[in-house]
Amino acid sequence: MIERLTMSKQLFIFAPRVSSGPAMNRSFCTFQPLSPQDALEERLILDSTAWPETPLLPALISLEQTSDPAHSTFTILPGRRGGQWHVGDQLEVMIQTCDFQGRPKKSGGDFLLARLHNRTLEAGVAGQVVDHLNGSYSAVFSLLWEGDAQVEVTLVHPSEAISVLDRLTREQPDRIYFRSLFRSGSLSETTICNVCLRPTEPLCNHTDLRTGDPWFCYKPKNLSCDARINHVGGEYKQNLKAKEEKLFQSGVNMKVSIRASGPSNVTVLPKKGGTVKSSTVTSGPSGYYYQGLWRALSGITVRQFNESAITECLKGKAVHMYGDSTVRQWFEFLNAALPDLKEFDLHSSKQGGPFMALDYANNILVTFRCHGPPLRFSNIPTRELCYIANELDGLVGDSNTVVVIGIWSHFSTFPMAIYIRRLQSIRRAVVRLLDRAPGTLVVIRTANPKALTLYETITNSDWFSLQRDKVLRAMFKGLNVHLIDAWEMSLAHYLPHNLHPQPPIITNMINHILSYICPQKDG
Repeated sequence: MIERLTMSKQLFIFAPRVSSGPAMNRSFCTFQPLSPQDALEERLILDSTAWPETPLLPALISLEQTSDPAHSTFTILPGRRGGQWHVGDQLEVMIQTCDFQGRPKKSGGDFLLARLHNRTLEAGVAGQVVDHLNGSYSAVFSLLWEGDAQVEVTLVHPSEAISVLDRLTREQPDRIYFRSLFRSGSLSETTICNVCLRPTEPLCNHTDLRTGDPWFCYKPKNLSCDARINHVGGEYKQNLKAKEEKLFQSGVNMKVSIRASGPSNVTVLPKKGGTVKSSTVTSGPSGYYYQGLWRALSGITVRQFNESAITECLKGKAVHMYGDSTVRQWFEFLNAALPDLKEFDLHSSKQGGPFMALDYANNILVTFRCHGPPLRFSNIPTRELCYIANELDGLVGDSNTVVVIGIWSHFSTFPMAIYIRRLQSIRRAVVRLLDRAPGTLVVIRTANPKALTLYETITNSDWFSLQRDKVLRAMFKGLNVHLIDAWEMSLAHYLPHNLHPQPPIITNMINHILSYICPQKDG
């Protein structure tokens, strides 16, 4: 039986319920037991993130048998109005993947991205991709502006490459590793640390006592575990097998455009009555760009804020940001955009913070703290390491408090269960915060696609990000929180993908956040 699995707001895929494999290498990973409810949720989410299996392992096939974007094509299907398309309709594209010898693929599991855009209008929207599990795919686009609309389909990874990424996570969850310095007086030692450590020597257990989030270091030979003074971000062990590297070649089979077999664009006419909808997808995009501005399609009207409008919106507000460097970007944006917002020199790490800025005259406070390990930032004092759930529990919260959370990128190489458990603890803290202070505004940032090199792919592939993006959305669904859809906002934009989206995208994200804080008044 084939069931529909929502891969994200951007990607829909029809997939069999294949096994997702062991959630983690139990032989050297130790975790606190979950409640029955959390354990059930973990199993359901792990099942829902299962990806179609590749019939043959990459080690058993040659590169010539894998998906080749140069031989693959897409075709725009005829419109359902006699070859015409109108605003409000949906455009459907069929994609056929072929191998390096031009033979059609017979199985699914490739990772494809799709976008519809008009560079002149600075318009763009993400497409939704459907995997038919036989080498063919559909991409469906909502038609949201008049004029030219250009289709773009990209092969991010062939299915065989995804099999490699999946194997690395199952077999080598410690391929990104960390270090800590232990010091007491004149004695100092450095040891390796991680979420999971192979039991080759005695361990120090630095698991957070309140959240249960695991962290371990090898015990120093001459110092106690309490002498740990810092956290140093990740080093990397290359664990590809022979020939596997060929599956991750920029310009060949990694993030390469697929050509059209005919026209690659359509002309969209003004809206007409009786909108035609496609039956292959159940929901549309979260928004789109027009004239360079992000327009949300549900929930809120995105306003445009200049310097004075930002100050007026944030007057009397405390904005607390928690997460990784993609959230730190937002702190940096506000700190640079508002001349009266002055950052205090806390002598913090430039990557990890903590940071604090204050506009005294307008009573605006903006803070940033990085999330706890696994964290690839360098040289963070252990006293500055924090877990988002614990920070949220320390907030009083009220209608003048804004909480921003973004946590995804640093979890890419670890088993999904680790990420699920971290989000469960954060969600519990969000629920507690909203219970005691329901006026608090909580904003969650999703993952986003990025530029890929071989190193970036093995450690932080868009496929890892997509899977975690899906988990994040599922985890906070139904709560009174607001999503900033960084995935679609990056995918739909004409600028190249970047781990840290470029300023025009960040400006649109900030406008979206501010629109939640200060929504447009009717009339």
